[in-house]
Amino acid sequence: MASDPAPLSARDLSERDLPGQDLPGQDLPEQGDPPAAADPTLADLPADVSPVWVRALGLAARAIGLSEPNPRVGCVLTDRDGRLLGQGFTQQAGGPHAEVMALRDAQRRGESVNGATAWVTLEPCAHHGRTPPCCDALIAAGLGAVRAASIDPFGAVAGEGLARLRAAGLDVRLAPEPGVRAAALALNPGFFSRVVRGRPWVRMKVAVSLDGRTALPNGASQWITGPQARHDGHAFRRRAGAVLTGVGTVIDDDPRLDVRGWPGTVQPIRVVVDSSLRTPATARLLAPPGQVWVAHAQGADAASAGAAAAADALRQAGALLLPVPAPGGKTDLAALLQALARRGVNELHVEAGEKLNASFLRAGLVDELLVYQAPRLLGAGAALAALGPWDSLAQAMTFELTDHRRVGDDLRLRLLRPGALAPLEQAMLAP
Repeated sequence: MASDPAPLSARDLSERDLPGQDLPGQDLPEQGDPPAAADPTLADLPADVSPVWVRALGLAARAIGLSEPNPRVGCVLTDRDGRLLGQGFTQQAGGPHAEVMALRDAQRRGESVNGATAWVTLEPCAHHGRTPPCCDALIAAGLGAVRAASIDPFGAVAGEGLARLRAAGLDVRLAPEPGVRAAALALNPGFFSRVVRGRPWVRMKVAVSLDGRTALPNGASQWITGPQARHDGHAFRRRAGAVLTGVGTVIDDDPRLDVRGWPGTVQPIRVVVDSSLRTPATARLLAPPGQVWVAHAQGADAASAGAAAAADALRQAGALLLPVPAPGGKTDLAALLQALARRGVNELHVEAGEKLNASFLRAGLVDELLVYQAPRLLGAGAALAALGPWDSLAQAMTFELTDHRRVGDDLRLRLLRPGALAPLEQAMLAP
């Protein structure tokens, strides 16, 4: 088997300018900028990640807030000596994928890609969707090798892209470095979750005091954390295909739940869990841009003349009404997640009150906790989640701490539900 071409050196990465991409607003920064700095939600890359993969992963990060519901993918093309020929990242749904953008970039530079190697953060697609198969584009361009960070678990691909590349005579391998695979999954947990588990990746974000309070007894909560933490939190909203809250939060706080302070062309969908259609038609989150979906109990929009009028008012305000099962008047959250996945939601960002948070946690539906903790004590007030009371510490819910760092005056914690990543990691290696 042929040996890998020489990877890009740090000098290659720091001294060559990155071109702009085709679509407006997607100019890339100077090559010397840290590639992964495009989005602070990515964990620090391990030392075993080579510069060419750092570049490809950094490019993929630039598809955050752009490519939904498609996965975030980056592609770098190098020659046999490891010289950079072209690069790109996935554009809006229906637009070019990363591999095609990289080929266009090489052509714009006047570079030949005959015999070149493509380093791509997800297996090139093998099906006709809204765009032609990327594996065919790489074959037609005369590439000699493809290095992929992961199998694409989507049923129409699932190893077929790599198989077709091999059948065409290309040297094809999956990245052996665990750090590359981990970073590739960190970019697309929602896409893998939607395809593998049939539901979005659920991230619950909370801002708490040292004593775990999210609001005072009178409901006041603005602001527990500082401006840097709030800005950082918007980066995680930007990752999400949808931001979810409960109708109680809408009535009490009237939030916007949009993304502010970060670049992006796609606002996440705002989802309100509202079984009896109490969302005011004047709520701020109904204002454009972006879509609003109100998840209500099946039949609630026709339960009475008042409910029908409320439903009509919400529709006229631009909301989509999404009926879901609600046995005993409680929204079936698992069914809601499946409905969101069917509509292309990859990552779901939950910002809700203590009751809805507790419902998600008790149902085992929270994959990740994002906690911003302020250095202040509030005393009595609302909790992160209305759980318990329990009789034994053995009943406590346990999460795995994966990252902690200071953000302004506050502490940011990221925690995972044990085992949440296991089925997704397995799907990265085997179709």
